Amino acid sequence: MEEKFKEIISRYCTVKAEEITNDMTFRDDLGLSSFDLMTFLGDLEDEFDVEFDLGADEHKLSGIRTVGDAIEFLRENNI
Repeated sequence: MEEKFKEIISRYCTVKAEEITNDMTFRDDLGLSSFDLMTFLGDLEDEFDVEFDLGADEHKLSGIRTVGDAIEFLRENNI
């Protein structure tokens, strides 16, 4: 799951999937815009067959700053 997650992220930045580390931030290190992040969430939903409820999950999602934070969120939610 982690490798696929990083492959998806790499579609939105200039960093290769194999060079993405868990401590990288989406905005500062990977340069993702707000639009990129929303599109990225859509790709995650498609790839992992899940649906994020931005209303209900907003508090959880707003705390995600790094790749590792996002991977941990997915693991905690059995994705």
